[in-house]
Amino acid sequence: MCLTYISPACAAGDLPTYLPKITPAEFFPNADRFGPPQGDPPIVPVYRGDQLQGFIFLNSDFANSVGYSGKPIHLLAGIDPKGVITGIKLVDHKEPIVLVGIPEARIVAAMNALIGKDMKPVASGAEKPPQVDIVSGATVTVLVMGDSVVRAASKLIRSGRVGGGDGAAASAALPPVVKTLDLARSDVRDWESLVGDGSVRRLHLGIGDINDAFAKSGSAAAGQYPEPGEASDTFIELYVALVTAPTIGRSLLGEDGYQRLKDSLKPGQQAIVVAGNGPYSFKGSAYVRGGIFDRIEILQDGNSTRFRDRNHTRLGALDAVGAPEFREIGLFVTPPEFTLDPTQPWQLQLLVQRSLGGRDKAFLTFDLGYTLPDGYIRREQRAVTVPESAAPPASQQATAAAAPPPDADEPLWMRIWRSSTISIGITAFMLATLTGIFFFQNLLVRRPVFYTWVRRGYLALVLVWLGWYANAQLSVVNVVTFTNALVTGFRWEFFLAAPLIFILWAATAGGLLFWGRGPFCGWLCPFGALQELTNTAAKWLKVPQITVPWGLHERLWPIKYIIFLGLFGLSLYSVDMAERFAEVEPFKTAIILKFSRSWPFVAYAVALLVIGLFIERFFCRYLCPLGAALAIPGRIRTFEWLRRWEECGSPCQRCAKECPVQSIHPEGHINVNECIYCMHCQELYYDDHRCPHMIQVRLKREKFAAMSSPAMRSGGKGPATVITAGGKPVVASPVATPPPN
Repeated sequence: MCLTYISPACAAGDLPTYLPKITPAEFFPNADRFGPPQGDPPIVPVYRGDQLQGFIFLNSDFANSVGYSGKPIHLLAGIDPKGVITGIKLVDHKEPIVLVGIPEARIVAAMNALIGKDMKPVASGAEKPPQVDIVSGATVTVLVMGDSVVRAASKLIRSGRVGGGDGAAASAALPPVVKTLDLARSDVRDWESLVGDGSVRRLHLGIGDINDAFAKSGSAAAGQYPEPGEASDTFIELYVALVTAPTIGRSLLGEDGYQRLKDSLKPGQQAIVVAGNGPYSFKGSAYVRGGIFDRIEILQDGNSTRFRDRNHTRLGALDAVGAPEFREIGLFVTPPEFTLDPTQPWQLQLLVQRSLGGRDKAFLTFDLGYTLPDGYIRREQRAVTVPESAAPPASQQATAAAAPPPDADEPLWMRIWRSSTISIGITAFMLATLTGIFFFQNLLVRRPVFYTWVRRGYLALVLVWLGWYANAQLSVVNVVTFTNALVTGFRWEFFLAAPLIFILWAATAGGLLFWGRGPFCGWLCPFGALQELTNTAAKWLKVPQITVPWGLHERLWPIKYIIFLGLFGLSLYSVDMAERFAEVEPFKTAIILKFSRSWPFVAYAVALLVIGLFIERFFCRYLCPLGAALAIPGRIRTFEWLRRWEECGSPCQRCAKECPVQSIHPEGHINVNECIYCMHCQELYYDDHRCPHMIQVRLKREKFAAMSSPAMRSGGKGPATVITAGGKPVVASPVATPPPN
């Protein structure tokens, strides 16, 4: 089996496979031919006759381009020798919002805002990265696409291959040097020599180092919980080595171990040994609970990955002569979606955490840099076809390498959050308001009219601002994507790219602990708000309401669970198919695209809303897979906030009959799986004119007040006093005044 390093071009995009989909003239006017691919990652020169016009590159070869689907979005872009973007073409993607929903032409039109932009000032940090036009409903997709093209062009310019001006070519006067692992070198060496030349790298942290680092971190609380022991004592001693290199692999793993590793590696994968001593474990315990090693992370060129248990093999000892004994040794294989170039420097980042007495923790990171010694690297030059006049200045590459990192290297999600501060603030205020409504619900529901208008106003804000304006509609697609990310490689950057969606999911997850699915389904779902508000209008217009017989109702509500389980099972086979079948949700049509879609989708969404005029929240009750997905973990809720009287269900059925989604069983208990937490039953709970229990309490109170009147306290002599209680005349006999308590 060959362990030769597979370049990002081969692993991520394979530029030549997309060239048949384009013509040179699409990127450069009057261009008539492509030249052979050059360099690594490859770029393709474009010519008009013998005159160089510019180059074509694939965004995913140079920058992260993972979109909302969790898969890379591949775009070809043209850049002229001076560093100006000349054309962009979307050639491959798996984005659900584009596959079924927004026309691809709108996405391409938004990306065309980058055409004509000079990338040299961006690459040098003199200017901020240009922004693409936002497409409503596909914000994350478009931002990721634009960011990947800008990052790729900037990286290409900083490498010195493009941007020299005056016809500068992709490579300099000298042919590009391609570096690969030297598989011919496979001698066996001892531990001392491996450590001595950097084949094995070491990081030593003493207890004093850790305590000083936390004390200087700016967190006063972290400094109050120092590690016990002497300052010179070892906290952790960490060693790391790239065992894909035959010499290092055979020396540390032994001949048999290295052969097994060779046979198991896929093309492009790398293997790393991490060994540690000291009281602090680099493995931690999260991999036991969740299968992820959260204390170590591999970083290279702005990309990073953490390992999961499926990427890990436990080793008992290292085979190299003179190797010390280690408390723990792990053999880690990089996941297929992360490309680690073994010929370039990379870092292992160690996360050190400190408990602050209770549940709070403080964190610091320490980097262990790794550069493969030159003796393991083979260099070769490849000839390229470039006009002689196109050579860039000799100092261009050195100048580019010395340039400071530009603002374009800032992660996309950080720029999105910083540009969305107003929307984030409004969303945070809405969530804080909703939390106040829930915590002080008993005060609100005692004022039914006021509470009704508070609820209607909140739902209107959710529909108009959160849904139609901000497009923050959660979907079962989010659940499928999140699950797929856990399987294929979880990355926070992807989920952080949509701030409002991330915040709403965090709030919904927290709400499950307190109130089940009710906070989202009853208050934060824009389509749910649309259903309820249209049904409210229908009731005001005297549209007759249909009450589904209880026996039929309890057989219909499992349908949404069947739909969810079907989508979840389908996602394990094909996420793309699951996202297409998730169109059972009308959210994209009614909220994201605001009914601007082909007629079958619009007709389906309108039909559900029309049914909802007669059966309140019909879709929520019987068809919503997202509601089912939230109801399942919602069973873990810790608190019971909805109050009930002993008479509820036996004999009183008023709450059950008036529940807008029929979530109250005839015997009186509330089915939290179906409850949307509208609190209508709590209004009845305190209403002494509608709740039979409270009516009896009120009558007793009025009777006692009448019996305690001055006429009744006159000694009990005289005619009987006629009073009114509950609208009926009552004859009260003279009684003595009750003694005070």
